[in-house]
Amino acid sequence: MQYQGVLTKMQTELDNPIQYYMVFENDFIHVNQLLDKTIRIEFLKYQCLACGKNKKIYRQGYCYDDFYKVPQAADWLMRPELSKAHLDIEDRDLDYEKKVQLQPHIVYLANSSNIKVGVTRKSQVPTRWIDQGAHEAIEIVEVPNRYLAGITEVALKGYIADKTNWRKMLKNDIEDENLVEKRNQLKQYIPLEALDYYIENNLETNIEFPVLQYPTKLKSLNLEKTSEYQGKLKGVKGQYLIFEDGTVFNVRNSEGYVVSLTVSA
Repeated sequence: MQYQGVLTKMQTELDNPIQYYMVFENDFIHVNQLLDKTIRIEFLKYQCLACGKNKKIYRQGYCYDDFYKVPQAADWLMRPELSKAHLDIEDRDLDYEKKVQLQPHIVYLANSSNIKVGVTRKSQVPTRWIDQGAHEAIEIVEVPNRYLAGITEVALKGYIADKTNWRKMLKNDIEDENLVEKRNQLKQYIPLEALDYYIENNLETNIEFPVLQYPTKLKSLNLEKTSEYQGKLKGVKGQYLIFEDGTVFNVRNSEGYVVSLTVSA
């Protein structure tokens, strides 16, 4: 079987284990069905997710010019405390910013390699946790806009990590933690503006990934440096494909790359 298209982040479905899908313009791949099969990946060209042109991808699937122009790549995406739509102040596109920022957001704890704090739109739970490779997660607060979520995350970062060790996550070098207990410990650090939105009685969500074999040594596949690769798929976790020889491929980090995928037994 052969598929071709521009990479975007894999779509997911909460199940036991998680179901993964690659969606191309003319192809749809259920990635779980490719486990234990040999996959050949060939990089063909770039295709910016904004302008569609064959221009070198700079970040997040966008060429350099579009990365600094489109609202989907503005600073408030990575730093939600910079959100201003609730003040009716435009950054790049106020209509877009109101649509995204002025909706319920969750501040959460997720355990991928260690417990970390993060922010996501409520509509992206549990997708965000799956994308991060978290095997367990729990909501802390549910607030009405992105700004409140951002200032809560900033306050909590003084007491808990906000990064994932992707190598430990992919090696499954993890420990189960009591996230309810940790959430309760962090309550005292929530800003006053967000304290009324604290979630008292929820339980953690547990997530199982479709992995047949975890690697002991990792080698990250970069399609700009290695335009062709072939290996046997042994798992999917976060947004990574995991191969038998320890090669791992971050699909989301390769958004905007047009590839050919050949699958054989």
